[in-house]
Amino acid sequence: MRMFDIIRKKRDGEELSTEEIRFFVQNYALGEIPDYQASALLMAIYLKGMTPRETADLTFAVRDSGVRLDFSAIDGVRVDKHSTGGVGDKTSLIVAPLVATLGVKVAKMSGRGLGHTGGTIDKLESIPGFKTSLDTKEFVRIVNEVGVSIVGQSQELAPADKKLYALRDVTATVDSLPLIVSSIMGKKLAADDDCIVLDVKTGSGAFAKTLGDSKKLASAMVDIGKRAGKKMLALITDMDRPLGNAIGNSLEVIEAIETLNGNGPKDLTMLCLELASNMLALAGQGTREQCRTACEKALSDGSALRTFAKMVKAHGGDESVIYDTSKFAKAKFEFELKAPKSGYISAVDTEGYGRASLLLGAGRNAKEDEIDYSAGIILKKKTGDFVNEGDVIAVLYSSKETSFVEAESVSWRSTMILDSKPKKRPIIFARID
Repeated sequence: MRMFDIIRKKRDGEELSTEEIRFFVQNYALGEIPDYQASALLMAIYLKGMTPRETADLTFAVRDSGVRLDFSAIDGVRVDKHSTGGVGDKTSLIVAPLVATLGVKVAKMSGRGLGHTGGTIDKLESIPGFKTSLDTKEFVRIVNEVGVSIVGQSQELAPADKKLYALRDVTATVDSLPLIVSSIMGKKLAADDDCIVLDVKTGSGAFAKTLGDSKKLASAMVDIGKRAGKKMLALITDMDRPLGNAIGNSLEVIEAIETLNGNGPKDLTMLCLELASNMLALAGQGTREQCRTACEKALSDGSALRTFAKMVKAHGGDESVIYDTSKFAKAKFEFELKAPKSGYISAVDTEGYGRASLLLGAGRNAKEDEIDYSAGIILKKKTGDFVNEGDVIAVLYSSKETSFVEAESVSWRSTMILDSKPKKRPIIFARID
């Protein structure tokens, strides 16, 4: 079997066999297939797509490329939540400790930034001392003692995805349904969770731009998860505007802390409550309404924030920054983005704001790039808000003053100001189970 033939076959729109898919995944994970051939196949998949059978085979091949975790030593029901990626999406930092506070274990493995979207691991690493790499014994101990632990994907878990994930990021093959499905579900099924809630984004800042595509993505992942014996559901949520007001690693951690304190932005708080209540209900903790009430209490009384602080301490992080966010490192430079005219912010290109944040240093253009954890954007006005000429719409932060020129240009191209007020969009469009 030759990679040349597999690439040509998919390039021409033909269906790959189970054996061909497994050959590619296994041998790329072992380093026997070079990046240039893997890139060619990824682009062919991006352009030609995959059938549901091919997508399932790719997912299970990714899952089986490394070890299958055994979490039987974790006491109680285990639930996980995964987002398909968005701009300003820091929900895992809020939802995971919130669910753990209410008695359900969260043994979570997360990824780094991909394309214009941020990554949970990058955000956690902006906390001084926080270790995102732990051995399985320590990981399980923290989950049992604290209720939650979030770590990066280990070398042993779905190693094929780790390599493919990084390659997709730099070859413009991120937003492909079969590649997204196999990446997300390959990792999730390699882990030993009982229940999985998916947050599938839709809109300008999502990989799936339309509601129809988002439903296809959600349905495919729910179906594959159920076939693997997991309790599954998916929420389709809005990404036609950044989530919350903060974009960028430490900026988003600070906003997550504010939300755990009961003082978060309305849209972010609402989505986190919905995700957490669905996770708890799927884990058998009551109806969604009962679980939502419990979640609201855990935010208002500070117990969810204390759980987050305990997790930070257990991971070697400085828990004092959780209670005093002024201790986070600050960017050397800032730039105010001011409205050129009066009117309503009618729409934004959310992906554009993600790219602007990346230009400021909050993400990676290449696999080896280092992140400026203090870089990013704080939105002062959002879609639907009225602005007067000269009002500050957003503040850009970076440690490189020269980065503002291009980031400002991208931000303006991503912002539309009109005389008429736009129609309101819901935060949650659909629930698929």
